[in-house]
Amino acid sequence: MTTANKVTISRILLIPFFVVEMIYYMETGAERHRWLGLIAFGLAAGLDAVDGFIARHFNQRSELGAILDPLADKLLLVSGVVILSLPNAHLAIMPLWLTGTIIGRDCIILLGMGVIQITAGKVLVRPRWLGKIATVFQILSVLWILLKWDRGAGERWFGFWAMAAALCTGASGLLYVLDGVRQLSSHPASSPIARQ
Repeated sequence: MTTANKVTISRILLIPFFVVEMIYYMETGAERHRWLGLIAFGLAAGLDAVDGFIARHFNQRSELGAILDPLADKLLLVSGVVILSLPNAHLAIMPLWLTGTIIGRDCIILLGMGVIQITAGKVLVRPRWLGKIATVFQILSVLWILLKWDRGAGERWFGFWAMAAALCTGASGLLYVLDGVRQLSSHPASSPIARQ
């Protein structure tokens, strides 16, 4: 259990706190809940850079970290976009087309990873810059709503962040699918079975 992995686990533990605070805010409108949820989300998102820096700088990369780090990102962002997609009287609603794009891509990737794991025995995931950019735009979209900057002129900016998040998310998902197809194609299990 490296320091980087401990930071990643701390990020995962912040997610239920964020979700609970946002549910309370949506029910009561009490600003303290929005601020606590915002702090939890911002801290969990910011610690992503910290655990990555620790893993690289102190040579603490591990197989567990390779699983936990993207899992923490997915759990944080999916919980954020889903909770902000719920109808409420206090915050703007995340566009359902963005929520559907994010969840759809993650479901396709998970399904593909399962098929590759069963067929080839090991999944080789190559992180892509487009996926990282998509994550940044997704975080910006969530923060924009949580900070209530999506009012007036800020609404145009939110539309830009949301559209950029959707486009980058969809394109990065396509690249991951192509990577998965290449992995499956190069494995002997994909070859036709010879007739006896």
